Amino acid sequence: MKHEIDLKNFEIRTDLINENLERLEDKSGICIKNYMMQDIEVEEVSIDPHASKRTGIQEGHYISFLFDDVTDKTNRGNLINTFVAVFKKFLKLKNFALDKSCLIIGLGNKDSTPDSLGPKVIDQILVTRYINSISPIDKGYRITSAFAPGVFGTSGIETFEIVQKLTNIVNPDFLIIIDALKAMNVNRVNKTIQISDVGIAPGSGIGNKRKEISEKTIGVPVIAIGVPTITDASIIVSDTIKYLYKKLSYTEENMNNPINKFKKDTDINYLKQESKELTQEEKTKILGLVGSLEENDVRQLIYEVLEPIGYNLMVTVKEIDFIIKELVDVISKAINQSLHEQENIQFNS
Repeated sequence: MKHEIDLKNFEIRTDLINENLERLEDKSGICIKNYMMQDIEVEEVSIDPHASKRTGIQEGHYISFLFDDVTDKTNRGNLINTFVAVFKKFLKLKNFALDKSCLIIGLGNKDSTPDSLGPKVIDQILVTRYINSISPIDKGYRITSAFAPGVFGTSGIETFEIVQKLTNIVNPDFLIIIDALKAMNVNRVNKTIQISDVGIAPGSGIGNKRKEISEKTIGVPVIAIGVPTITDASIIVSDTIKYLYKKLSYTEENMNNPINKFKKDTDINYLKQESKELTQEEKTKILGLVGSLEENDVRQLIYEVLEPIGYNLMVTVKEIDFIIKELVDVISKAINQSLHEQENIQFNS
């Protein structure tokens, strides 16, 4: 008798557009453009109304920067330069010229490191609105203001309510919202920056969705900038199974390779090496029933095992304090350079 696993009630959440697209077979109405700039991979996605209705993904434009190591000085410099070049073009396409004022909002909890990205970026934002209230700001600078509203659990006030009231007071031409996101793949945690013009629903990635902050709810255009800083324990387990297959395949193909003779196993990154994909039969032989499942079904099964007992923990990397510091540096510098012409500086190694 064949064992059937009912997974229809379990859904693994992600805030990343590229991870949502990976699960789609029909990509009609979705335009995807990939290119490299200064060793940084850039992916631009456009979702039309028909594709949005069919897939449930919000209509609009998304830009993703995929990088290896934000703590590496060269990689970080390349990332800032690429971010600025692409983001300035994005602002121009949205008609946000230098005379358009901007309110930057940093969402998240400053006391929780993985969730502190937004408020910590706000600390580094160049604010000019107070200067303009005294006398006109210098040529090349935009009128900007910034605020970190905290989280509902500490303030007792919905983030949407704060942003809505603040927008009515400040009356900006557009908003930039910065927040920490959630990934569905281990290899994207702290290695992707996503920009979109569809707004943001605070807490959606962790199942604590608050009211959406977007142009249709706030009344002014909203640009969202986010980085996935966490993933689920179920993702860690299912990705480990995927990496196990790759490791076994690589080892089998290269066990007699003289190049690896004087290397320790821990010194070889098998993910960056070419190796054949294991067959379904080989996977089943290794892990039985679990090995017979497709990759997405394995993820859903692990989720089904861990979620009901409260062990589907939200996980981040052990170096998160240092990584958040570097991500804050990248995003704040990129925003400052993109919004103000006088802040344009090339960052090199």
